[in-house]
Amino acid sequence: MLEMRPDCEACGVDLHPNSLGAHICSFECTFCEECALAHANLCPNCGGELLPRPTRTGEMLMQYPASTTRHHKPK
Repeated sequence: MLEMRPDCEACGVDLHPNSLGAHICSFECTFCEECALAHANLCPNCGGELLPRPTRTGEMLMQYPASTTRHHKPK
């Protein structure tokens, strides 16, 4: 199951499970749209392609809640 991380690893902005602006790589590194574009849609952690993250809402979100562990790495 996809881990729905709650924040952008680069800037720390909140990314809700239904956010359309969240981007992930194959290792589930998570970035906001602005930071993904700033890195040319390449993950700065692993070099993988950053793609739009699918959303999770309603019953599935209640059954499989989003992570609360923040991954922002302040500079």
